[in-house]
Amino acid sequence: MVITQTIDILDDRRVFFDFPREVPTGKAQVELKVIPFVKKYDETVKNTSERSTPHTDALLNILSKIGDITIDEIRDERLARHL
Repeated sequence: MVITQTIDILDDRRVFFDFPREVPTGKAQVELKVIPFVKKYDETVKNTSERSTPHTDALLNILSKIGDITIDEIRDERLARHL
């Protein structure tokens, strides 16, 4: 049995369930899946450009040049590292 209901989650983040009479009493497994409709804007994400991110910068540098390199150049670079 699947019961789907849209609810409002209040500031105290408490939710109470009233099950229909068709659900038998006794032990049962309850699965809860929360899918937010509106994603709140996180203020900490706003200033990500001001922080140093060497790994991300390196990956973006690689991706920015991906269209300008051939398979032979990739092979030559890999071989040059091992020689």
